[in-house]
Amino acid sequence: MHTNDVSIAEMESRSTTSASGDDGLKRRSFLKGMGVTGAAALSGSLLFAGQASAKSGGALSQGDAAILRFLAAAELIETDLWEQYAELGGVNGGNPAYIAALTNIDPDMPTYIELNTEDEQSHAAFLNAYLTAHGAQPVNLDRFRTLPSSKATGAKQTGRLTTLQSLNVDTSWYTRYRSTKNPDFGAMFPQAITISKQPAIPISDQDTPPHMKAPLPAKTRAERRMQVIACTAAFHFAFIESGGSSLYTTLSDQVSSAEVLRIVASIGGTENQHFATWQDDAGNAAATPIAPVTDPVTGLTIPDLNKRADKALFATNRIFPHPCEFIDSRLPQCSIVRPTDPRFGGARAAVKAFTGDGLFTGQSQAFFAQLMALADQADAARRG
Repeated sequence: MHTNDVSIAEMESRSTTSASGDDGLKRRSFLKGMGVTGAAALSGSLLFAGQASAKSGGALSQGDAAILRFLAAAELIETDLWEQYAELGGVNGGNPAYIAALTNIDPDMPTYIELNTEDEQSHAAFLNAYLTAHGAQPVNLDRFRTLPSSKATGAKQTGRLTTLQSLNVDTSWYTRYRSTKNPDFGAMFPQAITISKQPAIPISDQDTPPHMKAPLPAKTRAERRMQVIACTAAFHFAFIESGGSSLYTTLSDQVSSAEVLRIVASIGGTENQHFATWQDDAGNAAATPIAPVTDPVTGLTIPDLNKRADKALFATNRIFPHPCEFIDSRLPQCSIVRPTDPRFGGARAAVKAFTGDGLFTGQSQAFFAQLMALADQADAARRG
């Protein structure tokens, strides 16, 4: 999860201030609570994990356990944010206006949100169950579920690990994956759109009435605000999943056990699939007939990126990772996940990116201390 060079201390200080204020496709219901509520949530999967453990046997190395523990923490965090999106905008979500604005971007978007949420829930549950089955301590972040929910129709009123109500979305992933340059070589990339202190979910019914229409182009003040909120979400989805792609790829190089490598590579592959989907939808969000559209409250304008002069970096249909420099700049360019240097794609870098995103605004110093300890232990792991 690549981010700008902002110190952890600065991010923690910034983030511990108070937060302000298809169509019928049949799918199984969410894996309710899996990987979210600690040991009780794991009981249903431990039998199967135990059977797998009996087959593979052996205790985890300290480094492999550290990597899996950080990944479990990251998946719990992702589950928390994706559940908020699903409650409001998923195929079974409770906010019709938000669902309509998302559907403007892609008719399948509410279904994709549900499926992405299911995936993250399954990752968190599996990783914690695997740790427990191999005698390692699972990760439980329940005591940090203190952040407030949205007050908009559809949101469950429960404590959260993350907030989606005022995000600083790093959109440099958009130009990074269209460039021939690689952040592992020190390259920097421009923002596709500068998104600062912007909600990615509706925050109140007064702000965005839950039963209003979502015409294109958006006409009323509330319609324009809701459409920009949905477009912000589209870019945020891709930011989160591009970071997961880099994190799993980076940490896989530090794993000792063949079985743990299989786990990291297999879950990481789904992160790549998620990113490919959301990369496409972000392009839809920043193109006609949706864009341009301006949020009347924050002033954020979602532009038509196809109007930008540099088509190579901004054209919305360039959704596949462009070949770039890799390993050695003298070698031919190669299409890859990027970054994969631990400085930019490792566990600590992931925490920095999440923090800079504004996901943890209002969280406690104890939360940051625990998360950074897990990150440092994972980054310190070395292949045996």
